[in-house]
Amino acid sequence: MPQFHYQATTPQGKLIEGVMEAGEERMVAARLHDQGYLPLRIRLPGQIRAKPAAAEQRSISFPAFSQRRKVRQRDLQILTRELATLISAGLPLDRALSVLGGLTGKEELKQIVGQILRTVQQGKSLSEAMAEYPKIFPPLYVNMVKAGEVGGFLDTVLQRLAEYLERAQEVQSEIKAALAYPTMLVFVGGAAIVFMFTFVLPKFTVLFKDMGPALPTVTRLLIAVSEGLRSYWWIFVVAAVSRWFGVRRYLATPQGRFAWDRWRLRVVVLGELIRKREVAQFARTLGTLLKSGVPLLQALEVVEAVATNQVISQALREVRTGVREGQGMAGPLSRSGVFPTLALQMVSVGEETGRLDEMLMRVAEYYEKETYTQLRQLISLVEPVLIVSMGLIVGFVVIAMLLGIFSINDVNF
Repeated sequence: MPQFHYQATTPQGKLIEGVMEAGEERMVAARLHDQGYLPLRIRLPGQIRAKPAAAEQRSISFPAFSQRRKVRQRDLQILTRELATLISAGLPLDRALSVLGGLTGKEELKQIVGQILRTVQQGKSLSEAMAEYPKIFPPLYVNMVKAGEVGGFLDTVLQRLAEYLERAQEVQSEIKAALAYPTMLVFVGGAAIVFMFTFVLPKFTVLFKDMGPALPTVTRLLIAVSEGLRSYWWIFVVAAVSRWFGVRRYLATPQGRFAWDRWRLRVVVLGELIRKREVAQFARTLGTLLKSGVPLLQALEVVEAVATNQVISQALREVRTGVREGQGMAGPLSRSGVFPTLALQMVSVGEETGRLDEMLMRVAEYYEKETYTQLRQLISLVEPVLIVSMGLIVGFVVIAMLLGIFSINDVNF
């Protein structure tokens, strides 16, 4: 029978831990409940891994609370769910934060929780304390916590926040997993082609050195490309780096970022995919805020601030103006020309029935599935195209070299 390592709290908020033999995790949780304890973590010993200090520093770092890096989404999700569990068990906020600081194994995150605890003990609310760390707790997070404090359902809001972060992480992981193979294919194939042009082909050029016009045109073209890459590779590197810095500088301007985001939404095939992804993110964020009791105007302001696409952000700014003037959401959203018809219809139905938050969550679920499905279909088409393209390049190189070798017989010695 396996042994599970558990962490729990007593009714007084004291953190305890130990090892218990049981057939599965829920049996451990049931026994702890019977003993009057609140289970927080239950894991097999093999699932508990101690990371070296250097690795911890790389994953999350807040030197002197400078907030140069954000907390990983996974860490924030675990922190949120544990805080929700403690508060729902009836622990006072200060005691829950104290226990939470003892649960995290990351020293920097523990210090952040300690700072929030001290701020709360000085009389500020939890949302005000978290607002002091905007790189860690984004506006979405702070506004939801504030709504939970005002409405008296902080534990429920924290649970929704944890679910929101978990779902966002799942979607991101699905997209990364789908893109992993074609990305590796492009990288390996590109590296192989560069290696062939810079190291393999020069070995053959010695054979063709004195042949001159007798060489076929394709062979001479191939040799010229190979010699150009070997002799002037630094020009290509400098040009690529300069272009990269130039593009980054242009995108840092409001006009450049807006033009780039607008182009992304209009590009063939990929534009529709990006549009669906942005709509899903907008719907899930706004729906989560509304479910948590955040007023519509304030929720739209938060969603506008966290939107990654500036075209979407500008459309939401116009929507917020329309809502303030009593026009509702569906009309201003349709005039923006960004949102799909189905999403607009569901938003309109949500406004008419008073279930806007529920409809937005349905929109999010639908377009998240659509995004993943369309991405898989696109990748299934791109993968053979990449393979065939690299095969054609390699075949062209081989044929050009063979033609050059065969042409040696035509040279008059």
